[in-house]
Amino acid sequence: MKKPRIAIINRSFWPIYPVIGEALLLLAEELAPFYDVSVILQDQVGIRERLLREKRGEGVRFYSIDAWSTSASGVLRRVIDAVRFMGWVLGVLLWLRPKVVYVSTDPPILAPFVVAIYSKLSGARFIYHLQDIHPEAAHVVIKVRPALFKLLKAIDGFTMRRAHKLITLTRVMAKQIVERSGAGGEVMLLENPSVPFESIALPAAKSRGFSFCGNAGRLQRIPLLIDAIDSYHSAGGSLEFAFAGGGVYAKELESLAQRNSKVTYLGKVSSREAAELSSRYEWAILPIEDEVTEYAFPSKTSSYVFADARIIAICGHNTSVAEWVNFNHVGVVVPPTVDEVVQCFKRVEAGELSDLTGTSKRAELMERLSMPRFVGVLKNQIEAIV
Repeated sequence: MKKPRIAIINRSFWPIYPVIGEALLLLAEELAPFYDVSVILQDQVGIRERLLREKRGEGVRFYSIDAWSTSASGVLRRVIDAVRFMGWVLGVLLWLRPKVVYVSTDPPILAPFVVAIYSKLSGARFIYHLQDIHPEAAHVVIKVRPALFKLLKAIDGFTMRRAHKLITLTRVMAKQIVERSGAGGEVMLLENPSVPFESIALPAAKSRGFSFCGNAGRLQRIPLLIDAIDSYHSAGGSLEFAFAGGGVYAKELESLAQRNSKVTYLGKVSSREAAELSSRYEWAILPIEDEVTEYAFPSKTSSYVFADARIIAICGHNTSVAEWVNFNHVGVVVPPTVDEVVQCFKRVEAGELSDLTGTSKRAELMERLSMPRFVGVLKNQIEAIV
């Protein structure tokens, strides 16, 4: 008897993307003994050689196309690469004819849309995992022409309505999905997991200071954060700041570190190095534009929790990020102004916030954000519709 065919589609994959990429590789490995599992992805590192060398992916078939762009590439190049990947996805699906497909918003809109088309033509079922909601999330950064914006929303709405199961990150995002698409049924909530910390030793004593690990992009309020750090140190502040990650503001962070001895910028680092950096400091900084929190949620939150770092969320108090930080007692929310952020840094230095966050929910939160739970939930959802 032939095994049912399952396809997992995500442009970014292990080992370059250590959280979702690792989770989807684990998912494929757990399904492989019972199903005919294929992964459709873009390859940046020679994945077959890496899988062989690290003895991963046994029983899983990988269909990869070379990546032409990264998060630092220009908009036109990224669009062309997304269209190219869409064609690759459709071709592989028509070749494999899987019974069940898992697809996420990486890349958004186009690849999920061809999955919906394939599903309509073949009768296959698919799970649509909305890590963010497009085109709205992109529109916060790059203003899309109204006609194109309307078209892209209509395309993604069609995909949402065709999906057998919709999964997203927060209650606010789920509300947006239902209101915008008219999709019937429940939208399942599943928070993203953390980078695995099993092999990372937490320091016996943390350094007094702040870390930032992640994309230094247009949505992360980096110019405001740089101004606040300059003002804090100009006023006599002594605590250190350490940054890791790339993005459009990488050069500005590098310049800040060059002129300020209390700031370190490490550039792009491995997931392990980022986890170690977050673990080293008492506080982790989580800046985010308010508007985008209706359509996305910062992925670094989970790793900050596992690093046992208190979080300074720089955003409005009515956002989903503020709600998450306050509900889980993992830090403080600071309005996004230079003066407010500087005052928060000063309060940390004075020890006024040392007892502000609680730990009663941390064990429960870590279980909720664990990699095994994330993989297990996805596995159950896929097996339920095979």
